[in-house]
Amino acid sequence: MFTGLVSDVGEVLAVETRAEGLRRLTIGCRYERASIPAGASIACSGICLTVVGTGEAGGRTTFSVDAASETLRVTTAGQWIEGTRLNLERSLRVGDELGGHLVSGHVDGIAEIVARENRPETARFVLKSPAALSRFIAQKGSVALDGVSLTVNTVVGEDFSVLIIPHTLKVTTLGAWEPGTRVNLEADVMARYAARLLERQ
Repeated sequence: MFTGLVSDVGEVLAVETRAEGLRRLTIGCRYERASIPAGASIACSGICLTVVGTGEAGGRTTFSVDAASETLRVTTAGQWIEGTRLNLERSLRVGDELGGHLVSGHVDGIAEIVARENRPETARFVLKSPAALSRFIAQKGSVALDGVSLTVNTVVGEDFSVLIIPHTLKVTTLGAWEPGTRVNLEADVMARYAARLLERQ
């Protein structure tokens, strides 16, 4: 589990096709190498991926993860190339502060930025969600976008908006978002359970 609070911005250093439908990604980060054991879970722009190896390159730590065909199909991982910047978060440990909201790292689909409004110190984004996921997105509810825990401001059909504060724009990849950017979307798990309960009534 994760909280949607990004702790580093990493960079894809290599993409290797290992077998049909399987890619190995090597990612550079600022984490201490000794703190990343094999089998650790790291959310990479919202996708929970398992570390299969670590190393060092250019004075920084690297870790490798495998992305299978389903991950490549339903997330933006299929578009990642060398140089792609990723929001990183280590998995939640017992006793850690839950500063965002509970995020599983299981991406539901891909949303697209349809508008960006730059304000004096903030930025407002309007996104279009996949039709099947729009019912899980509610005004004042939580959503994870590229692994960042955010509060939904408005919802109109399949479109919803979020307001990003200066700190988040600075320490995540969100500052580079523009219309047309595709991002990983994970709906709030509580919204999913609520919708499921309503279906049974």
